[in-house]
Amino acid sequence: MITIILSNCPPSLRGFLTRWLIEVSTGVYVGKVNSRLREKIWEIVLEEVGNGRAIMTYPDHSKEQGFSILMHNHEWSTADIDGLDLILRPTAKNNARAPRGWSRASHRRRSRHH
Repeated sequence: MITIILSNCPPSLRGFLTRWLIEVSTGVYVGKVNSRLREKIWEIVLEEVGNGRAIMTYPDHSKEQGFSILMHNHEWSTADIDGLDLILRPTAKNNARAPRGWSRASHRRRSRHH
């Protein structure tokens, strides 16, 4: 069973995917295909998605979770850590935290004591 999630993609790609998969929600396709067809579908998705984003999950018995994830043109990424695929989300550069103990309150407390 594979799942493909598309966003900001051309309607022709959506129509193409409905040949083999069922669209269960807008941009979410689910179906059961063999590995050869799955790889061909992913190749076509990569060619046709343009500036859009695509994510595909598929069964993978070599993984502890039992599935693998492929992503294209997505700000999130995957990292294989001890056989588990984990999602890495980028941190906002403007939300960088100060080291522990160096908050504004900490600075005020330190200035009162000195």
